[in-house]
Amino acid sequence: MDKIKVITIFGTRPEAIKMAPLVKALEQSDKVENKVCVTAQHREMLDQVLELFNIQPDFDLNIMKAKQSLTGITTRVLEGLEEVFIKEKPDLVLVHGDTTTTFAGALAAFYQKIKVGHVEAGLRTYDKYFPFPEEMNRKLTGAAADLHFAPTAGSRNNLLREGIDPKDIFITGNTVIDAMEFTVEEEYNFSNDELNTIDYNGKKVIMVTAHRRENWGKGIENICNSLKTIVKENHDVELVYLVHLNPVVKDVVQKILGGIERVHLLSPLDTKETHNLMNKCYMVMTDSGGLQEEAPHLGKPVLVLRDVTERPEAVEAGTVELVGTDVNVVVSTANRLIRNKEEYDKMSKAINPYGDGKASERIVAAILEYFNIEKGKYKQFS
Repeated sequence: MDKIKVITIFGTRPEAIKMAPLVKALEQSDKVENKVCVTAQHREMLDQVLELFNIQPDFDLNIMKAKQSLTGITTRVLEGLEEVFIKEKPDLVLVHGDTTTTFAGALAAFYQKIKVGHVEAGLRTYDKYFPFPEEMNRKLTGAAADLHFAPTAGSRNNLLREGIDPKDIFITGNTVIDAMEFTVEEEYNFSNDELNTIDYNGKKVIMVTAHRRENWGKGIENICNSLKTIVKENHDVELVYLVHLNPVVKDVVQKILGGIERVHLLSPLDTKETHNLMNKCYMVMTDSGGLQEEAPHLGKPVLVLRDVTERPEAVEAGTVELVGTDVNVVVSTANRLIRNKEEYDKMSKAINPYGDGKASERIVAAILEYFNIEKGKYKQFS
C-alpha cells in the first residue's frame, strides 16, 4: 500500500474547529486521499467553521431537525454513513471527541469493518452521565477505535487502564491549538459593533458560556445569579455572555441577566470571533470542554462551571479551576481572580498542557506509520 483513503467525519462546531487543521494537514500529504463527510448535527454553527477554514465537504448528510433527539441523531447518522462507506470503501475513518456524530460514525465504520481513528481519545470523567451524553459517546467510540490519538499522557494512561494496546495509542497534543494558529489576530475588529465598544484594557472583561444539559434548570439559574453578583460587586468588570440559542438556556439567562449594566448578552459567535474575544478578555467562565484547552493557550484563566472535568491536566497545570455551580463558590473564586493580581498571574502564566500547534502533523505521521507507508516521522507530544 502506498496511499490510503481516509474519510474525516464531523457534525458540530466544536468538532469542526478541531478537525479543520487536520483536514488541511491530510490534504497536504501525497500519501493520503482525504474526503470530508459532515453530518450537520449542528447546521448553522458548523457552516461557519467550514467557511472560515475553506473546507468543501464531499458528503453532507444534513441530518439536523428541530428538537432532535439523541436517538434521532444516531439513527440518521448511521443510515447516512452506511451509504457513504459502501460507496467509498475507505481504509480509515477519522472521528473526533465525544459527540453523537462521533459515536455513530465509529459504529457505522465498525459495521463495515473499516478501521477507526479517534482524535482526542482517552478523556474521562468516569461518570457516564456527566457530561451527558459525551462521556459515554467517548468511551463507546474508544471501544470501536483502532487508532487512538490521545492529546496528553494522562489521556493515554486512561486508555491503557482500559486495556488498549500501547502500540495503538499516539500522544499528539490537541488539534484545537493548531486551529488557533489560523484564527487569532492581535489587531482584530469584531463584526459585532457591541463588542467593538468594550474597553478591553480599562475593564476586566469576563467571557462566559454555559449551556450544558447537566446545568439546565437550577444549574443555569445559579450561574446567572453568580454572574449578576460578580458584576454588581466589581465595578471594573464587564461581562460578555455568549448565550446558547436553546430556549431552555436563553430564557433563563434573559430573565436573570437581561438589562443589567455592563452585561452583554450576545448570540454565539463564529469561531474566529470567539477566539479573538477570548484573546482580548480577562478571564473565561464556562461549562464547555473545548474552552478549557483554548483559553489557557492565550494566557486566560478558566473557571469551569461544572463539578467534574474530563480535562484534569489543565486543573493540575493550574490554568483551570473547577468551581461547579454553587453561587457562593463561583462568586468567591471569581472575586479572588478579579481582585488579587498574584492569584490571577499564577493561573494566566501557567503552561498550557494541551499542545504546541503541531498535533495535526503528528496525527498524519502516526496514520502513515500505522499503515506502514512512512516510518519514523511520528514523534509523540510531551
